[in-house]
Amino acid sequence: MNTTASHGRRAAAALAAALLAGLALPATANADSGRNPGDADRVPARYARQALDWQPCAGQPALECATMAVPRDWHHPGAGADLSIAVSRHRATDQAHRKGALMETAGGPGGQGLLRPMDLAQGAPAVAAAYDIVSFDQRGVGRSTHVACQTPEEFQEFLAGDYRDRSPEAVDRVIANSRKLVEGCEKNSGDLLPYLTTEQTARDMDLYRSLLGEKKISYYGASYATMIGAYYGTLFPHRVERMVLDSNIGFDGTWEQYELGQPMSFQRRFEEDFLPWMAARDATYHWGSTPAEVGAHWEQRRAALHDAPITDGSLTLGPNQLDNGTINAIYSEKAFPLLASGLTALDDWQQADPAAKETARRLFGQYLSPEFLAEYFSVTCGDTPWTKDLDTWIERGAENTARYPLIGARTLAFSSVCALWPTAPAPEVKVTGAHLPPVLMLNSLHDPATYYEAALGAHRALRGSRLVTVTSNGNHGQYPGSDPCVTDTVERYLLDGRAPEHDLTCPAPQAG
Repeated sequence: MNTTASHGRRAAAALAAALLAGLALPATANADSGRNPGDADRVPARYARQALDWQPCAGQPALECATMAVPRDWHHPGAGADLSIAVSRHRATDQAHRKGALMETAGGPGGQGLLRPMDLAQGAPAVAAAYDIVSFDQRGVGRSTHVACQTPEEFQEFLAGDYRDRSPEAVDRVIANSRKLVEGCEKNSGDLLPYLTTEQTARDMDLYRSLLGEKKISYYGASYATMIGAYYGTLFPHRVERMVLDSNIGFDGTWEQYELGQPMSFQRRFEEDFLPWMAARDATYHWGSTPAEVGAHWEQRRAALHDAPITDGSLTLGPNQLDNGTINAIYSEKAFPLLASGLTALDDWQQADPAAKETARRLFGQYLSPEFLAEYFSVTCGDTPWTKDLDTWIERGAENTARYPLIGARTLAFSSVCALWPTAPAPEVKVTGAHLPPVLMLNSLHDPATYYEAALGAHRALRGSRLVTVTSNGNHGQYPGSDPCVTDTVERYLLDGRAPEHDLTCPAPQAG
């Protein structure tokens, strides 16, 4: 898809400014293998000449914040009102040995990135010494120009009921709620929706790189941020120094293809990791001494919530809330004890331990948010094509509910939103790895959200990448963390520029 060039006298000014800034727009969505991508149409001077007015971030004195303006549509930078992007920077603590800038973006889609440099700086002090860690709230979220779809009350209605209910009335209600969500997005943010895409965000990144004065950046991204990184590397490979992609989505295909694999992986994580973990602690939680007993207990509690949801103040805890809290907790083994404690409160809510009840409130009563889902659907529905036939999603929803009920039961609710989405797919970005340095990829075998099978496909597409397979845990997000093999591999790469010669497994198998 061709971008719109500046015309007349403005073209000369924009060209000169962009040459100074080292910033350009590619003429197509994909890198051109015949030349450096990004060397065709230049960014208008009003963006390239911005100065970032750094100020201490509110509540984070070690972090600096600023704001930059970006085009609403990078393919037509002269049309429509600009968007505002909130950016942040954590200065390298060892300026004498500073290596450059390490950019982060947030996952989700729907996560906020502005304060993330603090987390990485605290978890990886050696990296924070060597790099300015920079991030931003992506277009559509947080302190940047953000999308709005639903009120909190409307959002609760979208998550209400029991997604496993396959009665005609229940199916009609789910589709009606999805339609209401889409209509809310159109009503409240319709003129913004076409531009909340991963491809547009990757272009925001390169403007940010230029305004930082960096010829190249290094990158760390986890979860959905792996797709942002892969897209950036495809569009601007000559701007990449090093890149770490942690817990990878299937950025080699469509969102539809990728999300159809998640019911299997969440069910696998639940049945093969969490249920055995809780069964081994029956003396503490009294939910069963075998995975089968714990699973049966969980199903009994869920059935009871279907018949009589727990209501306590502002809390309404039904079967969907039980599913949602469980989904959220199994991302990391660190949350297994919290999930187990919260589950025990469901056996007798009135007489339950107060601490267990408070844990249950947090786990099962605070899942996602209307702001998160507004961005989530804007990106996942708008990036790549979706099947538009609702009958297809009714059938797939029934199949996933039967085979993989934990998250498969919500297939219809989430996928029908994308089936009804009003915008056309964004320009295709085909990830190949062309012109990139070796990219380091991390993934655990039992990651529930960014499942290993999808990571393998992404690894094959990103030619020249090195995949680190983590077998010590099934967590989502591996760095920074407690696995010394992962830490050593990532920091050897980021700090010394030494990528593994081949794919490897952590922990490495012992000789003999």
